[in-house]
Amino acid sequence: MLPDPDGAEPVMSEARLTSLIVESPKPSRTIAVRARESKGNDRSPGLVWLGGFKSDMVGQKALALDAWAEEHGRACLRFDYSGHGESGGDFKDGTIGRWLDECVAVYTRFCSGPQVLIGSSMGGWLALLLARRLAAMKDVAPLAGMVLIAPAVDFTEELMWKSFSPAIKSEIESKGFWTRPSEYSPEGYPITKQLIEEGRNHLMMGGLIEPGCPVHILQSVKDEDVPWRHAVDLVSRFSRDDVVLTLIKDGDHRLSRPEDIERLLSAVGEF
Repeated sequence: MLPDPDGAEPVMSEARLTSLIVESPKPSRTIAVRARESKGNDRSPGLVWLGGFKSDMVGQKALALDAWAEEHGRACLRFDYSGHGESGGDFKDGTIGRWLDECVAVYTRFCSGPQVLIGSSMGGWLALLLARRLAAMKDVAPLAGMVLIAPAVDFTEELMWKSFSPAIKSEIESKGFWTRPSEYSPEGYPITKQLIEEGRNHLMMGGLIEPGCPVHILQSVKDEDVPWRHAVDLVSRFSRDDVVLTLIKDGDHRLSRPEDIERLLSAVGEF
């Protein structure tokens, strides 16, 4: 599982920059949030962007989504997980549960009215976990739909731990982390024992999944980080909700080419 940096473009956004302090679990951290308000189009759902592992809210897909929202008068919410982008916190402290708590905190603080979750890579897993968490809560903004881009559900176990060599697993067990080489970062990035072990508390691929809203998945057949068969397996887990799977013959994990962005915006526009 590689990071999803989704190369940023030098485009200035007029979305309001604010922040939210998340206290639990410790240590507390300040989450950077960019919120674009709707322009009186109350019947159209707002958009919530959930980025990928080691990604941030100013990548190509996130900025294209924000620009589309502005053009159509839609609300759009983006934020960086702790240890990512403009948010505080140490990446090494990050776990799926910690980042999920941040998703819940941001969503419940800033969202009102129906919302469409757009989750990329790890963000796809977090979107499904967020939907499950919201279903157990009262008086929260409902979900109108989801668009998941190469959803890396259960990636800490299925796409990381199970594929690691015995030497890598031993290093993680003994040192508490392993530094994974990355073409996007000369120093690589740490895969911690905490990330792997805590991720097991949130695995979804062993049972049925009920997001409570329609889902559209965009997946490249040539994705080397999240295999397309992983997306097919994921689709089979949805028990009640409508699911559309679009398999793209070319492209890569990021799906950030102009034609990929067009597909993304078209999928979002369906809701």
